[in-house]
Amino acid sequence: MGDAIADIGGLYAAHGGWLRDWLRRHTRCPQRAADMAQDTFCRLLERRAVLPDDAKRFLATVARRLLIDDIRAREVERAYLDVLGDRFGTADHLTPERIAEAVQLLEGILRLLDALPPVTRQAFLLRRLEGMAHADIATALGLSDRTVKRHIAAAYARCYALAYGEA
Repeated sequence: MGDAIADIGGLYAAHGGWLRDWLRRHTRCPQRAADMAQDTFCRLLERRAVLPDDAKRFLATVARRLLIDDIRAREVERAYLDVLGDRFGTADHLTPERIAEAVQLLEGILRLLDALPPVTRQAFLLRRLEGMAHADIATALGLSDRTVKRHIAAAYARCYALAYGEA
């Protein structure tokens, strides 16, 4: 194993700069190119690959596979962000006004929560933040399931009133 590491060390010394340049041309980003060059050599170490005579072709093949994996991952990420954008609106255009609106909304939510009766607030937070089921909240608070549902419904009604300017 020591020889394989020495071989890869020698390969890195001989061709690391070439590989970073090759990847920079394909990624157009020096940082990504450096990361992917490092990943290429890490992959060789992990797999204890037998190094062929044509080292540059071998490195390019391994790096090309990493590029393909990277492109696929970015496409999945982009699709995920598109779905989030469609569902929740995009946050690409943060402006001082949008930030101020968000701060006002958060302040309103905090005032709303503070104004709720303690049991209602606790039931609502257990449901929304902890994701607890009504029955579990009922057990934790010593209430009936029906009472927990009423408390949570009351909190939601106050939230909707705040959201639609009725609070």
